[in-house]
Amino acid sequence: MKRILIFGAVLFGTIGVQAQPTLDRCRAMAREHYPEIRQYDLIRRTADYTLSNARREWLPQLTLSGQATWQSDVPEFPEQMTGLLAGQGLDIPGLRKDQYRVQLEVNQTLWDGGKSAADRQIAEAEAAEQARAADVDLYALEGRVDDLYFGILLLDERIAQMRLTTDLLRSNLDKICSLQRHGVAMQHDADAVEAELLSAGQQLVQIGAMRASYRRMLELFIGTQLGDAPLLRPEVAEVPDGEPARPELQLFDARLDRLTARERLVRTATRPRFGLFAQGYYGYPGLDYFGSMMTSDWTWNAVVGIRMSWNIGGYYTKRNTLKTLDAAKRQVEVQRDIFLFNNRLERTENDGEIERLRRALADDDRIVQLRRSVREAAESQLRNGVIDTNDLLQKITDESRAAIARSSREIELLKAIYELKHTINR
Repeated sequence: MKRILIFGAVLFGTIGVQAQPTLDRCRAMAREHYPEIRQYDLIRRTADYTLSNARREWLPQLTLSGQATWQSDVPEFPEQMTGLLAGQGLDIPGLRKDQYRVQLEVNQTLWDGGKSAADRQIAEAEAAEQARAADVDLYALEGRVDDLYFGILLLDERIAQMRLTTDLLRSNLDKICSLQRHGVAMQHDADAVEAELLSAGQQLVQIGAMRASYRRMLELFIGTQLGDAPLLRPEVAEVPDGEPARPELQLFDARLDRLTARERLVRTATRPRFGLFAQGYYGYPGLDYFGSMMTSDWTWNAVVGIRMSWNIGGYYTKRNTLKTLDAAKRQVEVQRDIFLFNNRLERTENDGEIERLRRALADDDRIVQLRRSVREAAESQLRNGVIDTNDLLQKITDESRAAIARSSREIELLKAIYELKHTINR
């Protein structure tokens, strides 16, 4: 029985921890819910279709055609030969000017100069570039989720500190009311504390409304209702180091690969093509022109052979096209350098912010302790009539500001560290 109770306690504790939203879980849910996640499947399908078409270029190509023509002149025998044959009783009417044929042609590529291979490389490179562009968009989405998540944590801390302040004001209001009943305090003292308590309550309502708005926006991103579950504060991570591994760098590489594949395609345009062909047709006239001169009957005919084609016109634009692609590559390299430069600036800014917050946070605990000590002394002085209520309220306000600053700075430091992690993707 004892084991069952222990197991149940562990199980419910595990369920509670899993139900509490975490930063990593919110990031993953946002990626899964964001419409652009469907891009990956569409990119993969498009690449598969394009690659399948490129592979089918090596299949035999069948062409069925038919034609009916009339021509102004046809081959015929010289008059001397026609007269000689007529004298022997042979009547040769010659070819008719109206001609007909139904033809089936089969072509099989032997070598296409590398065009189909270049087409496959372009399809793969374009798919990779589109996928890396989707990676960049989803990575930026994670940054937006981080901003909302830490914004909610910051507001949670402010709400917690404001509740402590209202509890402190309410406690002092009760003490002043007690002093008033004993004739030690005046009504205006109680009024001043009550007014400050109401003001703190208004601030608490405003902060709560802002927090609710942030949580609704986060729910839209992750596609799940958070309810009243508090967000789990991420663990303090070590300050990352190393070279950036941002998805933008992979996108630049993918663009360069696409341009390189296009260069290969341009070079294949100036290479000859070799292939086999077979033609068969039924019509008039046939390949035996003499037989077609004797009779106008339709006949079966066939031709097989090997064919070479070479488009010399590709040389006209090859050089300029390659120069254009090379210039596009240089532009991508410049864009990469600009990104790395801006990334270094952002990283330097993050490092400076982390160092500033750490130095400020080192003194915050002592400041809060001193403000609390001053406030407790002021409460004692008020009971003894040494100070008035306004002085006590000022001390309470100072302590509240110090506590809020301390808790807020702790969250800001954590956010700055995760911003640095996001800046270099480490």
